[in-house]
Amino acid sequence: MTDRAAALDAFLAAAGWADAAREPLPADASFRRYIRLRRGSGTAMVMDAPPPREDVRPFLAVARHLLAMGFSAPRILAEDAAQGFLLLEDLGDATYTRELAAGADEAALYRLATDLLIALHRLPDATAAALPPYDDERLLAEAALLVDWYVPAVTGEALVDALRDEYLALWRTALAAARAVPETLVLRDYHVDNLMVLPDRTGVAACGLLDFQDAVIGPVAYDLVSLLEDARRDLAPNLAEAMIARYLAAFPALDPVALRASYAVLGAQRSAKILGIFTRLCRRDGKPHYLRHIPRVWRLLEEDLRHPALAGIEAWFAQHLPPSLRRVPDAGRAA
Repeated sequence: MTDRAAALDAFLAAAGWADAAREPLPADASFRRYIRLRRGSGTAMVMDAPPPREDVRPFLAVARHLLAMGFSAPRILAEDAAQGFLLLEDLGDATYTRELAAGADEAALYRLATDLLIALHRLPDATAAALPPYDDERLLAEAALLVDWYVPAVTGEALVDALRDEYLALWRTALAAARAVPETLVLRDYHVDNLMVLPDRTGVAACGLLDFQDAVIGPVAYDLVSLLEDARRDLAPNLAEAMIARYLAAFPALDPVALRASYAVLGAQRSAKILGIFTRLCRRDGKPHYLRHIPRVWRLLEEDLRHPALAGIEAWFAQHLPPSLRRVPDAGRAA
C-alpha cells in the first residue's frame, strides 16, 4: 500500500466511512481524482487532490461562500486540507453533459444556468469572498498559452520574442473593453461538464455546481461566455443569443454594447487559452482526447474576432496564424 493510499484510509476512517465501497470516477484534466463512496443507501464523494500540485483550500472557501448564498455547491462533510482530502456531498451523476446526451430540453437547461448567473450577479455579497482578481496579468498569461504551446505544435518552432510581445500588447489593449462591465464572483469553469441537474431542488438551486476552485473576481461576462461558447459541444442555433438577451433583460442598467464587447473579448481570450491548454494536455500530459475539440474552439475564436474591439488581434492572427495553420496539432509528445 502506498503512503497516499494509507493516508486516504486514515482520512475515511476518521470521517466514519472506512467500510464504504469505493468507486473511482473517470479522471479529468487536473491532478485531482474523485471516488464515490457507497454505504447502504448513502453515498458521498471523496476529492483526492495531492499537494503540492493541488490545493483544496480555494475549493473549500468558494464552496462555503456559494452555500451561504443559497447555491448548490457540494456540502463539506469532512476535510484534511493539509493532505488534500475532502469528503463531499454527492450531487449524483446527472451532469448537463449526460442529460443533454440523453435528450434533455437544451433550452430549459441553459435558461436555468443563465438564471443562476443572473441570481449570483445580483448579489452584492458575491464579491465578498477573499479571492484573487482576474487581472490583466492573469488574463495575458492565459492568452500566452496559445503562442507558447499551440503555435509550436502546428509550426514546428517557437514564436520569436518580438511577435510574442506584439501579440500580448494587442491583448492588453483589447482587455480594456472586457473590463467596461461590473465585476462579480467568476466561477471560471462554468460549462456543461461542471453543472448538475438536481430535480429534487427548486429555482436556481436545481442547478448544481462543481469544479469552482479557480474562482476569481472579474467581469460579469466571463461565466456567461464560458457557458455559451463551450469547447465541448455546439449549441442549437440562436440559443446563445437568446441567453445573452435573457441576461441583459435582467440588468436593464447594464450597457448592452459594453456587455457584448466584454463577451467577445473574453470569449476570444478564453478560446486562445483553451487552444493552448488542450495542446499542452496532449503534448505534455499525454491526454490527446482533448484535441478533438480544437476545430470547434477555432470556430468560436474566429466568430469573436469579428468584433471591432478585437480588430488588432484579428489582424495579428491573419498574418501570423492564418487559416492554413488553424488545425489539430499532431498528438506527439513535446521533446
